[in-house]
Amino acid sequence: MEKSAVAVEARVEEFHWWFRGRRKLLSEMIQNLPVSLKSPVLDVGTSTGTNLRLLRGLGFGNFIGTDIHDDALAFCAEKGFGQVKKGDVCRLPFEDKMFKLVLATDILEHVENEALALTEINRVLSPEGYVVLTVPAFRFLWGIQDDVSHHKKRYTKRELISAVEVAGLRCLESFYFNYIFFLPIFFARRTLKVLRIRLKSENQINCPLINSFFTGVFSFDVRTSKRFKPPIGVSILVLAQKKG
Repeated sequence: MEKSAVAVEARVEEFHWWFRGRRKLLSEMIQNLPVSLKSPVLDVGTSTGTNLRLLRGLGFGNFIGTDIHDDALAFCAEKGFGQVKKGDVCRLPFEDKMFKLVLATDILEHVENEALALTEINRVLSPEGYVVLTVPAFRFLWGIQDDVSHHKKRYTKRELISAVEVAGLRCLESFYFNYIFFLPIFFARRTLKVLRIRLKSENQINCPLINSFFTGVFSFDVRTSKRFKPPIGVSILVLAQKKG
């Protein structure tokens, strides 16, 4: 991810509608898992700490983040989010079977070798441990955020499930989310491309009024996407388990 985009994310992740909504979705998913607050938890590709904020808020006491970028580590330290270790998702600096829960949210799209990344996640999971994955959906939704984040691809749900299962994990749950904003985001990205508007990050397109409205809509989206299982969405979530 470009440094300027990391800086924007660090500034907005606490209050921005997207990060707040995704934390709400992940929170509900995690709280329904048989994972105790004392269990070791890993956040892979922790970036500027949005998931560490979530884990701390839920009361987990034994979590750690890892990220390959020094800027991300510095922002997490500045925010007091606890231990964050430098590491690559394709070569995680942890022993086998260490973690009951792994969060890997919007990280797979950054790596060339997704199979190796998922195999590494499987390696560090304890027997019958859980991994929660999110990725951006549909290649035709490619936009500025994909460029500044140095994404390699966007997924379909079938592609992600297939990659998860090839890595030896069992898919328990899968669905698209951010489906309400699917068409607005599609047309907004096409407009930005046609007009050749360049931004440090799409997260800059915001103001208090927009953020308040989008927060409410996205909150409804993440509450209903698991139940409705919409056929489209800007993102995909998969819950998988290490085979016991």
